[in-house]
This record gives sequence, structure tokens and C-alpha cells, in this order.
Amino acid sequence: MSQNNSQMFQFTNPSYNSQIPSQVQEFSLQASCMSSISTSDEADEQQLSLINERKQRRMVSNRESARRSRMRKQKHLDELWSQVVWFRNENHQLLDKLNHVSECHDRVVHENAQLKEETSDLRQMLTDMQLNSPYPLLKDLEDITCDTAYLGSESSNQSITSSSDLLG
Repeated sequence: MSQNNSQMFQFTNPSYNSQIPSQVQEFSLQASCMSSISTSDEADEQQLSLINERKQRRMVSNRESARRSRMRKQKHLDELWSQVVWFRNENHQLLDKLNHVSECHDRVVHENAQLKEETSDLRQMLTDMQLNSPYPLLKDLEDITCDTAYLGSESSNQSITSSSDLLG
């Protein structure tokens, strides 16, 4: 083996016994370094691609989640507005009923006052009649109880009898 300024590399393969100059060896070392660097770059790119893909999926997932959240909020808002409308309607109906009951109450109070006044006037008239009556016995009639059902049926029988007398 001769030695010159450039170093030689010898394969120990028996079928292939040749010598490779050191420049070629350096090139192959550089190529393998480049290969490992490019492999490293490819791994970095794959990792970045994977990270970007995850970010993209997360972003899509977040958008979908936000959309569902907005839909839930809108549904809740619609339900609340529906309740507002129902309560307003119910309130209006209750106010109408209250006004009707109030009007009926006012009429009954007014009618009650009129009846009390009429009762008072009738009592006063009766008292005046009794005081001014030439018949002092009318005062005694107040104390006598009267069976009006008996009197009503007897006068009815008398009118039937007198009607049959007229026809006969």
C-alpha cells in the first residue's frame, strides 16, 4: 500500500478489495451527515405538520363547541321570551278578572247601600203610619205572628171555590 498526501481507506471485503480516497470518504461522511440532517429536518417538518394538524383540529373543535354554545344560549333566550309573552298574557287576563270583580263589588256595595236606605225609609214610614194611625190596635199587630203559608193556601182555595161557583 502506497501512501501519498491523501489518506486512503481500504475495505476489508475479500470480494471487493479497493481503496477509496479520503475525499470521497469525507463526502460520504458529509452526505451521511446531510442525510441525518435532512432526516432530522424531515422529522421536524413531520412534527410541525402534526402540531399544525392538531392546532387545526382543536380550532375546528373549538368553533363547533362555540357554535353549539351559541345555539344553546339562543334556545334559552327563545324560551325566556316565550315565558315573558306567556306571563304578560296571564297578567293581562288576571287584570281583566280583577277589574271585573272590582266592578261587581262596586255594584253590590252600591246596591247594598240602596237596600239599606230603602229599608230605613220603609221602617220610618211604618213608624210614622203607626204613630199617625187612628187605629191604636195596629201597634198590637206587630207582636202577632202570622202563618203566611196557611193564609196563602186558604185564599187560593177560596178563589178556586168562588170560580167554580161562577161557572156552575
